[in-house]
Amino acid sequence: MHSIPAASSSWLNTPAHQQWLAAEGMRLLAFAKASRLTIGFGNLDERGQLPADAQAETMNTARMTHSFALAHLQGLPGFAELVDHGIQALSGPLRDAEHGGWFATLEPRDGSTDKAAYLHAFVALAASSAQVARRPGAQALLDDAIAVIERHFWCETQGAMRESFNRDWSVEEAYRGANSNMHATEAFLALADVTQDSRWLNRALRIAERLIHGHGAANQYLVIEHFDGQWQPLHAYNQANPADGFRPFGTTPGHGFEWARLLLHLEAARVQAGMLTPGWLLRDAQQLFAHNCQHAWQVDGAPGMVYTLDWDRRPVVRQRLHWVHCEASAAASALLQRTGEAQYETWYRRLWEYSEQYLIDPVHGSWHHELDADNRPSAQIWGGKPDLYHAWQAVLIPRLPLAPSMATALAQGSGSRVM
Repeated sequence: MHSIPAASSSWLNTPAHQQWLAAEGMRLLAFAKASRLTIGFGNLDERGQLPADAQAETMNTARMTHSFALAHLQGLPGFAELVDHGIQALSGPLRDAEHGGWFATLEPRDGSTDKAAYLHAFVALAASSAQVARRPGAQALLDDAIAVIERHFWCETQGAMRESFNRDWSVEEAYRGANSNMHATEAFLALADVTQDSRWLNRALRIAERLIHGHGAANQYLVIEHFDGQWQPLHAYNQANPADGFRPFGTTPGHGFEWARLLLHLEAARVQAGMLTPGWLLRDAQQLFAHNCQHAWQVDGAPGMVYTLDWDRRPVVRQRLHWVHCEASAAASALLQRTGEAQYETWYRRLWEYSEQYLIDPVHGSWHHELDADNRPSAQIWGGKPDLYHAWQAVLIPRLPLAPSMATALAQGSGSRVM
């Protein structure tokens, strides 16, 4: 399998577009620097300020550490110390020194001390990127994250991740989630590169086979998000709370796009490693992209992708979230790299035109994280601008090969389009 070059006129091959992506990346990074707290990183408001009560959260600290490591690997000054700052927080205050693993926040709220697979996948991703960047303490953090995944989260029998546990790991949640397994797949691709251990690619394939080639394909390639402990779909899950930021009711088109891209990364990684690589990885990626575009784009008359759909493919939560469009454009660029097909060029340009018109905030910086159904700034699901990870990767992925994973590609200098 080889990627098919896009036409010379493709934005992927246009120096001005590559320069635009690079400049937008620098703008995003400059905004995100203000998220630094005494310990870890906090959530910025819409003007790029830390609220008075801001405290470190494991998710954002891990995402920032990963993102800043990618910046450092590009040779951008001023980010190495931020990577080190994130490592210190993840290795110290955010880690449960008594029982192992990571808390969601520096001071767990409402007595919650759950250990979630979603968070641990991001810790593993951050540690792997920091290790590729050769930052102090990264290897120990990476070893710790891998050990926790092996001991508590990976289920060899099911070929997927368990969801969450209480603080001492004695009680397991009777739930399985596609979201946590999707980010585990992302982390496993990075772990395969940094450890040179192909078992991570085999695990990623098993997750994708269950969730996408199995459940997703049977649902017209709209991702089923929620399952019980035996992997039976929970179609009514969170119907009373449809706009949940992590476990919304119905199907989430943004995850369909994210999965499409991850399948292509997995395909490329397995080919690069000389491993057996099923043809359905490409076919399923194309189907995911096509069906989620069909059902989510402009379905209520206004431009943009809706957040969620019900099981009859009707919009439920009509807000336009920035991360959904980041993942859609990144998936379009990956499919364009892989196939060279003009339809993906069309979508890639359409999505960037939308993001530039509605989501990118030239006044206060970064991107509006949420728009309402009429594409006006909103904050019903996500307030402020805490997320660097999605937009930063969206401007970086089109400048990198599909494999190896981002940090390793930057370290090897294989991202020839990075400017």
